[in-house]
Amino acid sequence: MNDYDFTLKFKLQNSDVNFDQLVEALGRGGCADALIGTGTPGSIAFDFTRAARSAFDAVLSALGDIKKVIPDAKLIEAAPDFVGLADVADYLGCSQQNVWKLKAGSATEFPIPVHEGNPSIWHLAEILLWLKDQGSYKFEERLIEIARINMQVNLAKEANGLEPKIQEKMHALIA
Repeated sequence: MNDYDFTLKFKLQNSDVNFDQLVEALGRGGCADALIGTGTPGSIAFDFTRAARSAFDAVLSALGDIKKVIPDAKLIEAAPDFVGLADVADYLGCSQQNVWKLKAGSATEFPIPVHEGNPSIWHLAEILLWLKDQGSYKFEERLIEIARINMQVNLAKEANGLEPKIQEKMHALIA
């Protein structure tokens, strides 16, 4: 068993909820291993440290525990996943300039951003796997594992919004 640290953010369908009662119900429902934040109106966030055999088991069980108590909650994001280069620097324990140099020095090999703009956004797992292949940085394998699972959760959440006909056509074109 390993401990996995991750965050799940949800949009609540009912904004008239009593948060004290909700937090108590979540604790009884299996979320006692999470810090629960209700700072943003209409949403709730869970910072988990969950013991499990794998990152997949940790995230899947947390999602299940939350949905048992709040079945109409809509997942916003599973983190860590979406990151800017400043976030990558924080995970690596180096300067932002160092990450920019890595990116600039390997422009054709560096992972493709999910969003190119100001700021550009990447999947953390793709950057960590690329860095691992380069052999340039050391980090816990659990970080790669949880970032990969969260990327899959976020991709699945977005794919749920596709119409089946479009999903089938797009799969062949973007794979």
